[in-house]
Amino acid sequence: MVHLSTVANDNVAQKPLVEGMEKIKFRQDEDDQTVSVYGSRYAEQELPAHEMPEEQMPKEVAYRMIKDDLSLDGNPMLNLASFVTTYMEEEAEKLMAEALPKNFIDYEEYPQTADIQNRCVAMIARLFNAPTNESEDNSMGTSTVGSSEAIMLGTLAMKKRWQNKRKAEGKDYSKPNIVMNSAVQVCWEKAARYFEVEERYVFCTEDRYVIDPEECVKLVDENTIGICAIIGTTYTGEYEDVKAINDLLVKQDIDCPIHVDAASGGFVAPFVVPELEWDFRLEKVISINVSGHKYGLVYPGVGWVVWRSPEYLPKELVFNINYLGADQASFTLNFSKGASQVIGQYYQMIRLGKNGYRAIMSNLTRTSDYLAACLEQLGFILMSKTGGQGLPLVAFRLDPAKGHHYDEFAVAHQLRERGWVVPAYTMAPHSEKLKLMRVVVREDFSRSRCDTLIKDIKLAVDTLNKMDKDKVEQHVEHVKKHTKHGKKKGVSQNKHYENEKYSLQGKSGKASQPPSPFLPRTNPFVRIY
Repeated sequence: MVHLSTVANDNVAQKPLVEGMEKIKFRQDEDDQTVSVYGSRYAEQELPAHEMPEEQMPKEVAYRMIKDDLSLDGNPMLNLASFVTTYMEEEAEKLMAEALPKNFIDYEEYPQTADIQNRCVAMIARLFNAPTNESEDNSMGTSTVGSSEAIMLGTLAMKKRWQNKRKAEGKDYSKPNIVMNSAVQVCWEKAARYFEVEERYVFCTEDRYVIDPEECVKLVDENTIGICAIIGTTYTGEYEDVKAINDLLVKQDIDCPIHVDAASGGFVAPFVVPELEWDFRLEKVISINVSGHKYGLVYPGVGWVVWRSPEYLPKELVFNINYLGADQASFTLNFSKGASQVIGQYYQMIRLGKNGYRAIMSNLTRTSDYLAACLEQLGFILMSKTGGQGLPLVAFRLDPAKGHHYDEFAVAHQLRERGWVVPAYTMAPHSEKLKLMRVVVREDFSRSRCDTLIKDIKLAVDTLNKMDKDKVEQHVEHVKKHTKHGKKKGVSQNKHYENEKYSLQGKSGKASQPPSPFLPRTNPFVRIY
């Protein structure tokens, strides 16, 4: 997701950080070629933020100034809010760095890179049990910049196929809809709104956080382009029952396809619970997306989408071009993109193989189960599945029966002060009264690091228990004031787009995905950086 940036007006851009400082002139008599970085005039100047500077800057100085600026970011390895890969081997990083100048879309110039993508598609399709019999049409797929683009392409294909069928039958094709869980990632909302498809939600409840198959099928009508089923929800990591949805559609003879959003679980389920039927083994599943930069173990951003056969990818969505030197077919939302991530994905697949992925995902599952057991022992209530029945993450909340005078947001804030990024959030619409926290167990989250987190969670809870209610409320007011006035310069939200009433968040006041604990919605315990 790319943040929408606001361009500051001149009166804001030219306003000094401290009133009166604009009159002070610094000396500029250094020799840029011989002076050290911090002895140069650039060290006493503000980094350009609004207008490109007229003059050049020595490369060493530019590197150091930007590196110093980035040092204020958090530590990715302590960011337990994110599914995104934060570790790759040095050899993989070297291969990816060497591929930086390559424009992946130029198949004529870089045919071997294009072939590497084809190899990845073939491996992923077979991992998802795509039909490969000679009597079957060839499955097909493509790389994307992430699952968001993959979902957009999958939605477009379902809509266009539905429209073509309705046109052939002489029926109205102006009111398409799609059925999905209210706990979907925000990219599904984007796909529906951008491509003018009505969203039909199966809402979560206080004891069910995934789609209900029977309610889902009841929402299907002649205008439904497809059903979205999730293998690994963002909120609790639970796998939705794709087989139950498939079997109900077959039993009731309903012609409605299923797209599986396996962004997080596509590289987990096949290795941890291979017996689980959620993929192309089910006849109604016609397309699947997966994120290579999550449990595919590649740095962002790379995703994949695979279709069962050409029948489910209408020809009019595919563009044939030859102005890069050769005839090639293209089905993407963008054109030029780097080749590094695709090469990184291929490296991981042949370096690790199925046994390597199986070993890593099994370790993550065991670590996740260990953390879940420890948190239960500490008195928290688990909201995620264990034993490989969901993603390797732990979603948990405070026990309301214990009458705590603080909430999950307070615990998250305490952990943030210790460097950990553990999100606290409320559940999806219709179950938003539930507050919870979530720890995503990634490849580099070892048992040792897990023990450190457990110690810090115990310390955070002990600290809050020692604070009386008045002290907690004072702390709330302090943080509330900080979040209002303590925004770092450059972090801005365009007020024109605030208070919209179109998205799940706008309609219900609930975010469609968990926020980071340092990007708050309204809770005063959360801190802005």
